[in-house]
Amino acid sequence: MKSLEPQKIAGLTTLGTLILALIFFLVNYYSPNLYYSLPISVPVFFIVSFFLIRHFINRFIYAKIKPIYKTLNSVGSGKPDTKDLQGKDIIADADKKVDSWVKGKDREIKQLKQMEKYRKEFIGNVSHELKTPIFNIQGYILTLLDGGMEDPEVNRLFLTRTEKSIDRMISIIEDLESISKLESGELKLEPEIFNLRKLTEDIFDLQEFRAKEKDIKLSFGKNFEKEVMVNADKQRIHQVLSNLIVNSINYGKKHGRTEVNVYDMENRVLIEVKDNGIGISSKHLPRIFERFYRVDKSRSREQGGTGLGLSIVKHIIEAHKQKINVSSKEGKGTSFTFTLEKASLPE
Repeated sequence: MKSLEPQKIAGLTTLGTLILALIFFLVNYYSPNLYYSLPISVPVFFIVSFFLIRHFINRFIYAKIKPIYKTLNSVGSGKPDTKDLQGKDIIADADKKVDSWVKGKDREIKQLKQMEKYRKEFIGNVSHELKTPIFNIQGYILTLLDGGMEDPEVNRLFLTRTEKSIDRMISIIEDLESISKLESGELKLEPEIFNLRKLTEDIFDLQEFRAKEKDIKLSFGKNFEKEVMVNADKQRIHQVLSNLIVNSINYGKKHGRTEVNVYDMENRVLIEVKDNGIGISSKHLPRIFERFYRVDKSRSREQGGTGLGLSIVKHIIEAHKQKINVSSKEGKGTSFTFTLEKASLPE
């Protein structure tokens, strides 16, 4: 014979209890004396029925909730729950898990929306940055084809401008490739021990002409008078310092200065590149390391930057498991600081 489901048993037990209660009421109403003559087992039946009903209802709820609870637990932890759930308030626990799951999904949706927004902005920025040199190249070539080739002065001028636009496109593409490799971990660092003072001197020599054009003095701070040995990827740190120093020159004031200093921090050194230039508004500082973010878009493009330099700097420093920070005041200047692992002087 097919066994009854807990729900049906509970229903039949409840119905039987109600019928007995009705009989007791009628007997008590029409024949009170007969009521007291009934066997004592009848009240006991009521008590037993009550506990049976409660038991079967609990079993029914437990049987229905248990698969849901285990599914929630499996989804949350990534593996099935094989523990015994008897004696556990699985309804309350399931409610907590559902609430936690919903909140987690809300966070995932927000992250996906943010990533989609970021992707659209990134594609739009890349497209915009590449349009300018492409349109310039197109204009120069069309001018040459329309007769400019016959004029030696126009010929040479427009070919030179075309070359500059091509160089700008190459710079953008190379910077994008660098960021992509840094983010994906494909670009492996090659740490070595080197003299940071000597590296900075080399960069000063390379940027001397640019600094003289802007009448900006390049100098070392008082704490950077002697050699400082660090353990890092020399080529990448050269890229970091070059970018920060060039930015400092580009946005410096006439008769201004760019100073590089170091501070001892036990097992690390703090490197500072500061200037007394035009500075950056506080509202721009939180986004200064974003790709293609420009404080002054028109002036940034005039300086020839790709808008990716500071983003690359941040990725390189973070790849070294170090941090970079910026502080600035409009009209007062800007200071970039980052840390590197200190190395002992070779014996």
